Amino acid sequence: MPRRRSPSPSSSTAPRNRTPQPVRVRRRTFGDFVKAFLAFVALAVLLVGVPVALAMTAGWPFPETFEPMEWLKQDISVSTFLSILTFVVWLAWAQFTACVLVEMKAALSGVGVPGRVPGAGPSQLLARQLVAALLLVGATAASFTPSLAQLGQTYDGNQRPTVAAAQQTPGLLAQQQEQAAGTAAAVAEQASHTEATPAAKKQGDTKFYRIQPPEGRHHDSLWEIAERHLGDGRRYKEIFELNEDRVQPDGSRLSEASLIRPGWIMEMPGDARGGDLVEMPDDAPEVSPEVRQQISDYARTGDGAHEQGGAHEQGGAHEQGGAQEQGGGEGSGGGTAHVDLPQQRPAPGTGHADLQRPAPDQVATPAQDSSSFGLPEALLTAPLLAAGLLGALGHRRRQALWQSAFAGIGGRRGMEPPTPTGDALDVQDALLVGADPEGVRLLDRSLRGLAASLAAESRPLPTVYAAWMSNGDLHLQLAQPSGKPPSPWQLGQDQTFWMLARADAETYEDVDTAAPYPGLVGLGTMDDSRLLLNLESVPGIVSLSGREEDRAAVFASVAAELATNGWSDRMTITLVGFGEDLTALAPSRLRHLDGIEALTETMEAETRQRRGALGAAGHDSVLTGRTGPAQHTRWAPHLVLLAAEPSPEDAMTLAELAADASRLGIGYLVGTGSGDLPGAAWEMEITGEGRLLAPLLGLELDAQLLPAAERRAVVELFTDADPEHGPDGPGTTPPFLVDISEQGRPAVYARLVGPYEIIGLETPDGERSALLHEALALLLLHREGVHPRVLSSALWPRGVTDDVREALLDRLRDWLGTDPDGTPRLRTDDAGRLTLAKSVVSDLDVLRSLYHEATQGRGVDSRAVRGRLLTDALVLVRGPLLADRSEGRYRWLTHEIVDAQLPLLVADTGLALAEFHMEKNRAEKAIEALNAALRTAPSDERLWNELLRATHALDDPDRLTALASDLLTRSGARGLPPRTEALLDELLPTWRDAVAAAG
Repeated sequence: MPRRRSPSPSSSTAPRNRTPQPVRVRRRTFGDFVKAFLAFVALAVLLVGVPVALAMTAGWPFPETFEPMEWLKQDISVSTFLSILTFVVWLAWAQFTACVLVEMKAALSGVGVPGRVPGAGPSQLLARQLVAALLLVGATAASFTPSLAQLGQTYDGNQRPTVAAAQQTPGLLAQQQEQAAGTAAAVAEQASHTEATPAAKKQGDTKFYRIQPPEGRHHDSLWEIAERHLGDGRRYKEIFELNEDRVQPDGSRLSEASLIRPGWIMEMPGDARGGDLVEMPDDAPEVSPEVRQQISDYARTGDGAHEQGGAHEQGGAHEQGGAQEQGGGEGSGGGTAHVDLPQQRPAPGTGHADLQRPAPDQVATPAQDSSSFGLPEALLTAPLLAAGLLGALGHRRRQALWQSAFAGIGGRRGMEPPTPTGDALDVQDALLVGADPEGVRLLDRSLRGLAASLAAESRPLPTVYAAWMSNGDLHLQLAQPSGKPPSPWQLGQDQTFWMLARADAETYEDVDTAAPYPGLVGLGTMDDSRLLLNLESVPGIVSLSGREEDRAAVFASVAAELATNGWSDRMTITLVGFGEDLTALAPSRLRHLDGIEALTETMEAETRQRRGALGAAGHDSVLTGRTGPAQHTRWAPHLVLLAAEPSPEDAMTLAELAADASRLGIGYLVGTGSGDLPGAAWEMEITGEGRLLAPLLGLELDAQLLPAAERRAVVELFTDADPEHGPDGPGTTPPFLVDISEQGRPAVYARLVGPYEIIGLETPDGERSALLHEALALLLLHREGVHPRVLSSALWPRGVTDDVREALLDRLRDWLGTDPDGTPRLRTDDAGRLTLAKSVVSDLDVLRSLYHEATQGRGVDSRAVRGRLLTDALVLVRGPLLADRSEGRYRWLTHEIVDAQLPLLVADTGLALAEFHMEKNRAEKAIEALNAALRTAPSDERLWNELLRATHALDDPDRLTALASDLLTRSGARGLPPRTEALLDELLPTWRDAVAAAG
């Protein structure tokens, strides 16, 4: 794969330059010192006071003589029982003392995971809390006495080789514990750095670091080097800038922060600390002469290289954690659970558009006008989330329409869904602008196609940690190498990446297979790449720290996308401590629990059940149960989103449950205010600036969020569309009623129901005619108004600049012209939305107005008026909506419910007119009306049933048999609907035999 391009400085998603920033060191309060003092007292009492008291009252726990047989022969007296109890207390003290020593050693060394003392769960937890409370104040005190801190470093440096590798702890969990244990020391180092004077920096010796070879599955990275020696991994850029483009001992150069090799030499900033650094190459006797010479040669290239490196902007690929350039792709295996940013392919041409549609802020816009404001940016820049919400909202509205259709004829609630207003309208517009349904469709087909190909080769699904959508390609990052992917997939930058180009993804068709990775959820963007993390595959808990409101925005986004995405089948999402209102988005997927007690009880039972089911089925994980002939749907994932920080005891319980969760298809995302969560496998932090940080995963993303205001508006859209929401009653008034008298003749009349025709306007320029017609159709179907960005998104789904959009609107205004009073027919309302004048009318407007007047207006009191209005309405129906629309245009209709509204409206009109004729026993007229309605609504069961009743009224069994045969043919393999079949049994009991005899 070609090398990844460095993003331009103007890129909106390029990482910000992380120069050293002053760090706010939290000053300890009096309460903190009180806690530390109490912790010291508690430790003194438990470690010293308890044994002293036992020795004075009960004596030494062991007897003076060792005679086990004599002990067994003695009677069990009160003194014997007290001796046994005393021994147990001594044993508990010894266990607690061991826990304190283990925790103290881990905290002071800052390396590795504290060892587990057998059977000491609560005791070790208490020891950890006491030691942490005591050492936290000690670390703060050290930050104000740098000479003492440096003394320890100097001694350490004299005891070890100066260019030895830093102690590494293989495994992601161990690295996280190392980071957590060293937090206090890092704060002290950073405080010392920020308080250093410029003079001190100038006179400090230049320091160097030599990149170490891999240790197990761990590889050195600039981020971790900065974390160890500068106190902040985000200062990796300072190291990169000092060393960019300088010739390394092997002749190569550092060009990207993510590509470093063992044996390379890195010049370090002057405030770097740690025993792994070389300060004076010529005076480092413990370093081999060859290495000293390499460092000396490298030091002489510093000034020129630094000037050269500062002349241009840096690349922005550090966030993948500095994966080294190794053959075979080691270092991305399952042991470290590292998430790397894939190397970028060259920007594709028009035939290889990005798998995700470009975000609106990436489209070149010479200037922002007032019409661009007011839409929530969080949804505009989340195309997959917006597409899922928009699709689910459309499904909910169609469901409401169909439920209202079977509630009775005429005037039912739901025929005209409520028009959103305020924030809900802005959010709906943002969904329409930001949604990328094509990207969702390709992602779903690509994943299912991969699963089908692997099943055909009898290969299991590989464990996938993440999916990246970048520059038109889909990259899957695997937990470990899984061989050559099936065609058309290809190996990516190493053995742990499988890549699919968009051109190849478009060749996939729908396949009948289970969704292989339903736990994928978008977290944000980095370097123009969108990351979807597979929560289901995480080897443990994912923790999210940060302010409560920031965490809530991330949790809401994750919950909403999981509930509505298009690349999943069945799944369960449990929300704990938040999001009760979000269950309205997908009641079948989302459930809410009030507290963690109910969660642990539920998950303990489900964990046992899944383990037993996997064993009984002979599967080693849920992934093997999703491929092959069986495709067990019971292997749907269960994802738990816990926003409230659990107590230490609950956290330990969750950690035990999550230890085997990835194999069982269960994922945990848990919020924490402190950032220190026991058992967390992956740790993330959301900042107030909307950045999602995960240093040990190598990630720094522009987070995908659903803030509180947008969340409320989204929920309002779904609750208003719920068929069970609100009281039953008369149908809502259409959004636009037409004057159906002779005086109400429009100036411009568009026929949309059937072939598209426009009366009252000259035919526009041939090259732009189709675009103008489509824009007018969109405005006619939304009489409430259309946001300019919604209009441009509908006409140009892949983005357009403001000047092109404004040119189209100018041409549309000129084409529509003005009313006799000089008012333009295309207007802009106070909210900046485009509206049409009342003199511009469509046949759909007239059809709605006629039906409304017949069933809720003058036709209610006058039978003759009702019959005339219904007849006039049915005459307008010439076929489906925009029947002759060209291929590739009007794709925005997939977001609309008008395609569902129109057949129902036509069916209601035909049913009402048939009822009108049957009141006077005019069966032939009723049959004629029903057949006219069936041309637009051919699958409406209500029309079939009324047609059977009207035909039965003719008392012609042969004709009724022919109709039954015709309906049976229309129903296909599904057969007649139950109610239609029951009605036929009532009207013509011998219909089955008659249809069979007729052939």
